Amino acid sequence: MSEPKFEVQMLHDRVMIKVEKEPGERRSTSGIVIPATVEQSNRLVWGQVCGVGHHVRTVKVGDRVLFHPEDQYEVEIQGENYLVMRERDLHAIASERPEHGTGLYL
Repeated sequence: MSEPKFEVQMLHDRVMIKVEKEPGERRSTSGIVIPATVEQSNRLVWGQVCGVGHHVRTVKVGDRVLFHPEDQYEVEIQGENYLVMRERDLHAIASERPEHGTGLYL
């Protein structure tokens, strides 16, 4: 007999994010190749929101958000890794038509 499947629902102000994979090596704006083994401790990363709690006000499922991946809770669901954090730990949301944006685009 197979195990029952449960739907994951986030609670309160929690957000579930799938981290976008970064390419192995990066290139600086001046053309210098930075190998994948170089770690940057204070680097923010982009991810996609996969679930939100009932008290989340500014993000919705499908949004791309900017956050710091350290010191967050990690969970594995069906072989995929996700991060769970509070909405207040997010730094930015990427949207197609910002109302009060920075003027910068991805």
